[in-house]
Amino acid sequence: MPQHPLDIAPKLAELNIEVLFGDIWERPGLSKRDRSLITVASLVSLYRTEQLGFHLNRAMENGLSRDELVEAITHLAFYSGWPTAVTALTRLQEILGEDAP
Repeated sequence: MPQHPLDIAPKLAELNIEVLFGDIWERPGLSKRDRSLITVASLVSLYRTEQLGFHLNRAMENGLSRDELVEAITHLAFYSGWPTAVTALTRLQEILGEDAP
């Protein structure tokens, strides 16, 4: 069974837990919901599909609805490109267990 990539990089794992999720995500300047929307938008725009699934799930845990995510991804299609948006929607469908129309 493959390891999680951070298993082979202990320092990066530590920074991920302590700095990114332990500090940055906990700062009071933005809600976790807003941070999730920003993160998903960045991952979609940069076509970072490897981390997208985790952050789509986290966005919903942080209060974003399916419809809000679909709307954000639709909006991004005009800025980041059609392929990035379609890929993100496909990933969201997989997470939600929805079939393509």
